[in-house]
Amino acid sequence: MKNSPGKTRIAIIGAGAVGSLIGGLLSREGEDVTLIGRKAHVDSINRRGLIIDGVLGEMLVNVKAKEHLDFKPDLVLLAVKTQDVKAAAQEIKPYVLGVPVVTMQNGVRSDDLAADVLGEENIVGGVVLLASTFLEEGKVSYSSKGRLVIGNPYGYDGKRLESIASVLDKAVPTRIVNDIRCAHWTKLIVNLNNAIPAITGLSIQEIGSEPELRRLCFFLIKEGLDVTKLSGIRLCNLPGIPIGILKILFNISTPAATFVLGHLMRSMGVLPVPGSTLQSIKRGKVTEIDYLNGEIVALGRKLGISTPYNAAVVHMVHQVETQRKLLTVDELLSGIAKAA
Repeated sequence: MKNSPGKTRIAIIGAGAVGSLIGGLLSREGEDVTLIGRKAHVDSINRRGLIIDGVLGEMLVNVKAKEHLDFKPDLVLLAVKTQDVKAAAQEIKPYVLGVPVVTMQNGVRSDDLAADVLGEENIVGGVVLLASTFLEEGKVSYSSKGRLVIGNPYGYDGKRLESIASVLDKAVPTRIVNDIRCAHWTKLIVNLNNAIPAITGLSIQEIGSEPELRRLCFFLIKEGLDVTKLSGIRLCNLPGIPIGILKILFNISTPAATFVLGHLMRSMGVLPVPGSTLQSIKRGKVTEIDYLNGEIVALGRKLGISTPYNAAVVHMVHQVETQRKLLTVDELLSGIAKAA
């Protein structure tokens, strides 16, 4: 990764919640950052700067913002939604060949989608383990502190990772892992409960306070653990995600697992955490649900295993997308009861 004197020229493709937060924090630390996003967000940032509030306090960051990439950066952070990865990769391809591109999507497919366009040798896998919210142009909220994990999905140039990690670490503590695909799957399992805020409009903390919703989270994650185990997919510990303990809890004790889930959800800071799927709903955008809970449904179908809880929430998220109307908790639970 080539550096300009003292700085890394960084392009953030997809300046939403994650992209804007990390880009803003990197710019605040003196890196040469350009956010690439939608016109309204870009115009607001160029007019008044990027506002970041939350766990670090409120700050105004003067960061560059554009609607389209028009220069060759030293490093790219690809932060669009999974369904937009290929189109975004095609658009930036003339400017980023030979440049490391860090994927920052939920789910497990983004590395391969980006590599199909930009080449395996240029792709660095990333897993985002933090909570951020983007519901107002020119502003993001950092709901709870977290970490980044990066790795080589195709085994190229391990030394490059150290350079990238040293840059990202200026914004968010960043760790290198040997098996980034394992990390993607582990994050996916934890993200299976993001469907519930998207259906109901409740925050993660509110869900953690509702016994019936905690129980639903249990069954969503249990299905995910079951199908990944039967398919031979390896899961691994991540910062703040002790997968070994979760496996034990989910195999021996529903009450214990739901208690732990509730505690983890309620401890995600004082700012409400809506989850990425609900944020898409609120902004009138298509969600990533087919790349989250939908992955478990597809894997179960391939194995000949029923995954009724995940199938039900996928259906209901699509219903909310189409009808633009959130469901009540009773409507959610009624739909789950019929499916299960």
